[in-house]
Amino acid sequence: MERPTVLDIFIGYDPQEIVAYHVLCQSILEQSSRPVRFTPIRLANLRSVFDREASNLQSTEFSFSRFLTPYLSDYQGWSLFLDCDMLARGDIAELFALADERYAVMVCKHDYTPQDEIKFLGHTQSRYAKKNWSSVMLLNNARCRTLTPRYVEQATGLELHQFRWLAGDEEVGELPLAWNWLVGEYDFNPDARLAHFTRGGPYFSEFARSDYADEWRAMRERTVYAADR
Repeated sequence: MERPTVLDIFIGYDPQEIVAYHVLCQSILEQSSRPVRFTPIRLANLRSVFDREASNLQSTEFSFSRFLTPYLSDYQGWSLFLDCDMLARGDIAELFALADERYAVMVCKHDYTPQDEIKFLGHTQSRYAKKNWSSVMLLNNARCRTLTPRYVEQATGLELHQFRWLAGDEEVGELPLAWNWLVGEYDFNPDARLAHFTRGGPYFSEFARSDYADEWRAMRERTVYAADR
């Protein structure tokens, strides 16, 4: 019997959104048809190799450290990076099945202007081309060797988030938008595979009535079930 390949999933971890990380993991586990391995990208665990000074423009701790995913994968195989403020509504193995060796990275190519001037917790809402492309990245790690800890420390935010570390945009493949459905920016989609609470998660009172919020809260209840009983 062939041993199933483990799917490597790296998730941005921020101490202001701890519950988001764990609920996302649970939602992936419940949906996945393949074994998965989670790695939280938490700055405190990376100080020996990465110590970039925080920018007042970044809204999460992992704004830049997300680009260490290929390094943390030893530049081997395919890895998936996800922002933590998401809910899996589909089998993550289906996303990995879209991996195409023609590309160094595959993303959902959003073309929109954020509605808000200020993000959750008072962070500035930056507007730039390729906004939110890097919030879901399927990375062909061997072709991302430019992303060393030193490079990620020194590159500008736009160089990283606009994929200027690649030879050109032809190295960026496209994923269906359903795998990074921007809640509140796009209309409700019953077929969204990854709901992304980019404006703010249901764990913040002002976004408690967002699309998919009831699904998120139900997942949270299942996540803490054992701890409550």
